[in-house]
Amino acid sequence: MSTGFLVLLLGFLAMGAIGMPVGFAMINAGVLYLWVTGQDLALAAEQVLNSLFNSFVLLAVPLFIFAANIMNAGTISNRLLDFCQALVGRFRGGLAQVNIVASLIFSGMSGSAIADAAGIGRLMIDMMRERERYTPGFAAAITAASATIGPIIPPSIPMVLYALVSNTSVGYLFLGGILPGLLMGLALMAAVVVIARRRNFPTERSVPLRAVPRITVRAFPALLLPVILLGAIYGGVTTPTEAASIAAAYALLLAVFGYRALSLRGLYGVLVESTRSSAVVTLIIAGAFVVNYVVAAEQVPAQLAAWLAGREVSPTVFLLLVALAFLLAGCFLDATTMLLVLVPLVLPSLDHLGIDRVHFGVTITVNIMIGLITPPYGVLLFVINGLTGISLRETIAELWPFLGVLLAALLVMLLVPETVLWLPRQFGYGG
Repeated sequence: MSTGFLVLLLGFLAMGAIGMPVGFAMINAGVLYLWVTGQDLALAAEQVLNSLFNSFVLLAVPLFIFAANIMNAGTISNRLLDFCQALVGRFRGGLAQVNIVASLIFSGMSGSAIADAAGIGRLMIDMMRERERYTPGFAAAITAASATIGPIIPPSIPMVLYALVSNTSVGYLFLGGILPGLLMGLALMAAVVVIARRRNFPTERSVPLRAVPRITVRAFPALLLPVILLGAIYGGVTTPTEAASIAAAYALLLAVFGYRALSLRGLYGVLVESTRSSAVVTLIIAGAFVVNYVVAAEQVPAQLAAWLAGREVSPTVFLLLVALAFLLAGCFLDATTMLLVLVPLVLPSLDHLGIDRVHFGVTITVNIMIGLITPPYGVLLFVINGLTGISLRETIAELWPFLGVLLAALLVMLLVPETVLWLPRQFGYGG
């Protein structure tokens, strides 16, 4: 490790410790590296500008954020909740099951775990806490756990970012996330069944069968959104970025003209919030480009690949070690930073070990999402705490069974690559 690289690491940690935003900390640490190594400081700006302007796929990120915020501001989320209630609300622990099914459906629209938790998740927590039917900690725990499905079933903002750094097809990554997302949902639902019986959770008033068609019709236009999105991509009509613009436009038209649930004032608020969120993500991406330049200049990935070449490390052992490392990193870093800074370090090793990049991309995204709820510093835990006021201690105490089944699902994906690759291969993927 060179002196310059050590200065970058120490500078980044020091700036993060004093509360500097991650994006600014990465950019400043990169500039510090350039100064120590005697390079032109303008290289930092050059890396940022060239990388941002040459990446068409990045445009999908603010568009997916905008679409998710539109759905939170309109009545789309409420209609989806009514539909989920009609499907699974009648069972014991029904509202917890509704929470999971709602996340499965909403994940096909937002592409963000935080959007899921802050939007439909907050509504679910309020419903579950009414008349003290569920403890606050349980409501928060199942909401945090189910929100991890959001970026797995397409669309997925983290998968777009992974495609950016790995030169992997966004379309095949999206396809690869469908079965793992369903597996995560089924694992959580099975856990709720066991817990509900053991703790005698209440049953909800069942929706009359005659009302189900009406509820389905009300939700049907919203349910069409992921169908339109995926159909456009896999039908060869649009690129993922163009499909993201279609999703945003469809959500806007549906909220304004279809459901008449979004006023001009509300639209202004959506635009402001979407711009703010997009700016935060873009700043982190800009910082990651600077750090990645340093990583490439220091030949860190090549050194890691050479180290592995001198040892007999099987692909399975490598994947398990990386999974453990990313779970630990998820306690301290946000998903964007891990995808843009840590993932490029291991990409050359994937090629050396013969690990498929689509398989790795989907599993590492699942890995990172689980890291977001890993105690004690999971980002999603803090988001839900800030939105609801439910203490972290209560949430973490109820979280362990859900964390366990999600880790079991991740282990299946790691050990059985076909859980990820089967669907992409049906659409022509040759990896």
